[in-house]
Amino acid sequence: MASDPRTQATAQGSRRIRVGDGPATRRVLVGGVLLVTALVLVAPLLAIFVEAFKHGMAAYAASFAAPDTQYAIGLTLFTALIVVPVNVGFGIAAAWCIAKFRFPGRNLLVALVELPFSISPIIAGVAYLFVYGAQGLLGPWLGEHDIKIMFAVPAIILASLFVTAPFVARELIPLMIAQGSEEEEAAVTLGAGGWRILRLVTLPNVRFALLYGAALCNARVMGEFGAVSVVSGNIRGQTNTLPLQIELLYQDNNAVAAFAVATLLTLVALVTLVAKAIIERLDAARVKAQGRPGH
Repeated sequence: MASDPRTQATAQGSRRIRVGDGPATRRVLVGGVLLVTALVLVAPLLAIFVEAFKHGMAAYAASFAAPDTQYAIGLTLFTALIVVPVNVGFGIAAAWCIAKFRFPGRNLLVALVELPFSISPIIAGVAYLFVYGAQGLLGPWLGEHDIKIMFAVPAIILASLFVTAPFVARELIPLMIAQGSEEEEAAVTLGAGGWRILRLVTLPNVRFALLYGAALCNARVMGEFGAVSVVSGNIRGQTNTLPLQIELLYQDNNAVAAFAVATLLTLVALVTLVAKAIIERLDAARVKAQGRPGH
C-alpha cells in the first residue's frame, strides 16, 4: 500500500531541518569540536609531559628526590586516605536519607549537599579561617587548649573534606531515587535489619556509582589548590600538598621539576577517566542484564 505523500514530505522536511544533517554542517561541527578539544585539552596535557621529559629521564627522576617534594606526595596521599573514606560514608548516609525518606527540610539538605559546588574553594578556605583561625570564632578557645588547626595538616583535611563532600552523594542520590525502595521494603518484610539491608541490598545496587564517586573524590582531593592554599600557609615541607608544591617549584624557576610533579596529578586524572569508562561499561552491562535504572 502506498504511503501518504504528505507524511513522506513531513518526514523529509523534519530530516532536512535537523542541525547537522548536511555534510558541510557536520564537518564544521565535528571539526570545531576537535579543534577546541585539541587546543583546550590535548595541547596542555602534551605540554606537561613534553616539558617534564625535556631534559631526559634522569632529570625527571631527580625531580622527585627533593625532600619537600617527597613530603608533599606523602601529605597528599595521607589527606586522600582520610578524606575519601569519610566522604564515601557521608555520601552513602546523605543519599540514603534523601532517596529513601520524606521529611521536612529534605530539599534544604539536597541544597546543602550541593553547596560546595556553588562556592569558590578560596571562599571556603577564608570561611575556615574565620571559624578556626587565631582571630576566628573558635580561635581563642583553640589557642587556650593548644590546638592548632589553621596552617597545619588538620586545616588541609577540613578544606579537602568540604570541597569534595558532594561527589559521592551526587552520584548516588539520583540512582537510589530511580531504583525506588521496593527491594528494601521486601527485605524488611523478611525480617532484615537496617545495616543488613544497606550492606546486602542497597550498596550492591549502587556499587558502580559509589566507585565512580569515590574516584572523582580522590582525584579532586589530590588536585585541590584554592581552599588548601588559603588554610595551609604554604609552609615548605610541612603543609605543602602536590598542587602547592608545583606552584612553589615553578616560582623557584625550577620548571622541569614543576612539570615532572604535575605529571603525577595528570596521571591521576587520566586514570580517573579510564576508571569512569570501565565503571560505566560494567554498569551498562548490569542494567542490561537486570533491566533496572542505571547510573
